[in-house]
Amino acid sequence: MDALLVTPVKDSPETTRRTIEAVAAASGNFEYLVFDDFSGPETRQLLREESTKLGFTLIDLADHTSNPSPNYKLVLTMAQQKALEYRVPLILIESDVVIRPNTITGLLEVTRQAVRPGLIGVITVNEQGEFNFPYSNVRKEATSWSETSRSLSFCCTLISREFLDVYDFKGLPSQKDWFDIHISRQSRKLRFKNYLVRENGVLHLPHSSRPWKQLKYTHPLKYYFYKLLNHRDRI
Repeated sequence: MDALLVTPVKDSPETTRRTIEAVAAASGNFEYLVFDDFSGPETRQLLREESTKLGFTLIDLADHTSNPSPNYKLVLTMAQQKALEYRVPLILIESDVVIRPNTITGLLEVTRQAVRPGLIGVITVNEQGEFNFPYSNVRKEATSWSETSRSLSFCCTLISREFLDVYDFKGLPSQKDWFDIHISRQSRKLRFKNYLVRENGVLHLPHSSRPWKQLKYTHPLKYYFYKLLNHRDRI
């Protein structure tokens, strides 16, 4: 096995279906874990059916915690433990991302060529193939991948085995909901290099599982009021 793939799921059954079916069709030697983070009945039923059909391992976080969603720290700590057992890198693929058949093998090839990789992210695109959130402001370059100082999103990102060896996710701050910025910075702090792959981007359908976050772009004042009032979206 060359990699451990992980997808956290919170509702959004249609994008979730596209995500897991794309992973199932991808080339590569990997194990695939899907974490259900307290989804509703429709998504739970979909995950049960798809796990039987496609053969991925379904983990119900309700069996491990009573803490309400999001439980990204728990997903990361459980996934890290598995990846360290297998001695392989961890690849995170969000449930609003549709990868290409060669995405996994491409990431692993970059890992073999890159110097001291910590995180390797793949550029995200919209249906028209244009760079989109969270990489809307990234410029096209001649090279297919290069080192980056920017924080990488976990939309589709590999975390190297070497970095997993030295940074324990159990120490992630519990007051946060999302950890991509924090872990990106920790990688550089520990003298790893982060890389961004700019070709063959993965399709990203932002915030499909948490539609209230769309307010950030349509009604930003409402978004920040909701975020502060409900202590949500803590980065």
